[in-house]
Amino acid sequence: MARSRTRIQAVMAEIRSRIVSRTCLPGTRLPSVRAQARAMQVSVSTVVEAYERLAAESVITSRPGSGFYVAGPVAPLALTQLGPRLDREVDPLWVSRQSLEIDAPVLKPGCGWLPADWLYEAGIRRALRTLARAATPELTEYATPLGHPELRRLLSRRLHGIGVDARPDQIMLAESGTHAIDLICRFLLSPGDKVLVDDPCYFNFHALLKAHRVQVVGVPYTPHGPDVSCFEAALREHSPRLYITNSGIHNPTGASLSPVTAHRLLKLADSSSLVIVEDDIFADFETSAAPRLAAFDGLERVIHIGSFSKTISASLRCGYIATRGDWIESLADLKIATTFGGGRLASEALLIALTDSGYRKHLEALRLRLASQMQRTIARLESLDIRPWLVPQAGMFLWCRLPPGTDAADIARACLADGVILAPGNAFSQSPDAGEFMRFNVAQSADERIFEVLGRALEGR
Repeated sequence: MARSRTRIQAVMAEIRSRIVSRTCLPGTRLPSVRAQARAMQVSVSTVVEAYERLAAESVITSRPGSGFYVAGPVAPLALTQLGPRLDREVDPLWVSRQSLEIDAPVLKPGCGWLPADWLYEAGIRRALRTLARAATPELTEYATPLGHPELRRLLSRRLHGIGVDARPDQIMLAESGTHAIDLICRFLLSPGDKVLVDDPCYFNFHALLKAHRVQVVGVPYTPHGPDVSCFEAALREHSPRLYITNSGIHNPTGASLSPVTAHRLLKLADSSSLVIVEDDIFADFETSAAPRLAAFDGLERVIHIGSFSKTISASLRCGYIATRGDWIESLADLKIATTFGGGRLASEALLIALTDSGYRKHLEALRLRLASQMQRTIARLESLDIRPWLVPQAGMFLWCRLPPGTDAADIARACLADGVILAPGNAFSQSPDAGEFMRFNVAQSADERIFEVLGRALEGR
């Protein structure tokens, strides 16, 4: 009897999951009792009882002679119910939420940002003091649709320094880098479209694309950029609308795009309707600039985005989009529709911090500090038989292969119990071998307790 109840509950849970993920919308006819029984390998009577219970709860309705249908309004969107089901400890949204719990007494080598005392605190304080004396409109008014004119002029000059020719009127400020991608997705995508991402890629790309109801296609990433032959095959097979990538410092691998790969990618894209989104959020960590797709392309089919949350402050929410001039007006309309005027105060503070004489010295010290911590972290991990996939030229990320026979999700769960939040490969990739990898943030890996906890977890696997 208990086993029968469990099977009934499993059928009910499956139907609820389809409704919550919006696979089945109100009015959708459910599979017949026999079809559902075959699909779940249970008896017909089990499905009948499950459907009847769901009908009693008004989750579904019965139409005599026709079958069962989803009832009620559209379910609230639950991102964790979309796509492959993951253990909560390796789900991208869970990793982010745990890392953002700043009051929790945990260590966070799996998070994607610098420790607070590594950021440009002195420059932020100077900017805030300056703004406290500013004219009232700077403190109280909405920003213009494209955002702070002087900051856009500064961004134009900075982009020119890496070969990206973007006039100030081709640049629009956004609330953050994530908001920039969200606006682009709203602008270019429809539910069901195909989007290419690197495999592995920044895990929030997966989460954000889920919210837009698109199909994500992974392209294997190499030390020089995406695998070009796989990229070509994906273009041919899926006809994707977007490709989202990092050119400078790739997240999570730390690799950099090579000139040869960049040219081959753009040549392939020319024969398609593909638009490329180049996320350049880690640009200021580079010691020498990698090729930028937007520089080679001239912003024809490449949209270049970025922010300064990783080097100045995550609290100053301000990103940007650089794109072709005929797209800017429509993107500005979307920005007004979703955030109205945008954050004027944040852009004012960011401009002051970026033009402060101390920012260049801050970056020089930061790059040296990261390079030193990179070597220490590599050595400490190698003592545990954890090897880097490659040694990055710059940045804060190490993409590492765990010892043979180790499952990253199991290690993440074990370390979580000891107050260490890790970023297992499963959060960045849906590939079969993703569980063999882990991303480490070297800036967040200075505490020796991390390696003690990790060592115990590896011994107990």
